[in-house]
Amino acid sequence: MEYRTLGGSGLQVSVLSMGTMTFGGKDIFANVGTTGVDEARQQVDRCLDAGINLIDTADVYSGGASEEIVGEVLRGRRDDVLLATKVRFPMGPGPNDGGLSRHHVIAGCEASLRRLQTDHIDLYQLHEWDGLTPLAETFEALDLLVRAGKVRYVGVSNFAGWQLMKAVNTAEVRALPRPVSQQIYYSLQARDAEYELIPAAVDQGLGVLVWSPLAGGLLSGKYRRGQQAPAGSRQLTEWSEPPVYDEDKLYDTVDVLVRVGEAHGVSAAQVALAWLLGRPAVSSVVVGARTGEQLADNLAAADLRLTDDERRSLDQVSAQPLLYPYWHQANTARDRLSPADLTLLGPHL
Repeated sequence: MEYRTLGGSGLQVSVLSMGTMTFGGKDIFANVGTTGVDEARQQVDRCLDAGINLIDTADVYSGGASEEIVGEVLRGRRDDVLLATKVRFPMGPGPNDGGLSRHHVIAGCEASLRRLQTDHIDLYQLHEWDGLTPLAETFEALDLLVRAGKVRYVGVSNFAGWQLMKAVNTAEVRALPRPVSQQIYYSLQARDAEYELIPAAVDQGLGVLVWSPLAGGLLSGKYRRGQQAPAGSRQLTEWSEPPVYDEDKLYDTVDVLVRVGEAHGVSAAQVALAWLLGRPAVSSVVVGARTGEQLADNLAAADLRLTDDERRSLDQVSAQPLLYPYWHQANTARDRLSPADLTLLGPHL
């Protein structure tokens, strides 16, 4: 297993990390998975044996049940791993049971610590933007948690580019804990993050954690043009995360994934994960699975090396058009572009 620094911090994280949204199976999260304690223990054992040292969860997953299962499974070996969780979404019916207010951030952390059966969270992430709470209030709450030893590093998730930069600037100007990472959706199915979030990560020294790297299974190779979706599938139905705007492009991408996978004797899923591991600023790709077999296949991606030609084929089939002002910059600013600019514009010059 390879390890990379998480952004500009000194923290070393495995290039694959374990996602736990499948743990618990309550409410809407039953659509994702229904993994109980026994199966979760087997999956964690498999991940630790493979060298994974980061487990990612969130308070909202199955209404706290995911955190409870993680805490139970890690009892007696908490120090073997880094724990990441998140706060923002409602955890009760009250008006202050969600958001990023000082009240909810601190209360949410205390509740997560209890469920996780631990005295600290290694990476505490703001799960979603809150446009009603001043960022200074949120980061002052995070500062209190860091100073109390309950949180060690801070990250954000699902922020837009301007929101991310506002968060970083707020922390820096007020000498509050600066985010070391952002957790984002990024995959060959939708490379939207390359417009703003990846360049910002390169420019600001932020690590990137990737959620849903297989687009909810769409890039697994099980969804093919003209074929019926797998039994029990939630994708391309009423489940809309991630959304699919161009099915033909999706199937074209899957065709290339399958072809490259066949050349290596591996699954399309492994190819999709390996592609992500070669992208700028990516520190770790969060993998989760409904079954042990799926998990084992995903873990093998850490050892897969794609050729330059294979990467170019995947880049070309999944490429997105340059939006304004990027097409204008590609035409007129190519003589003065930074490494961050080139993550997006480089292939177009």
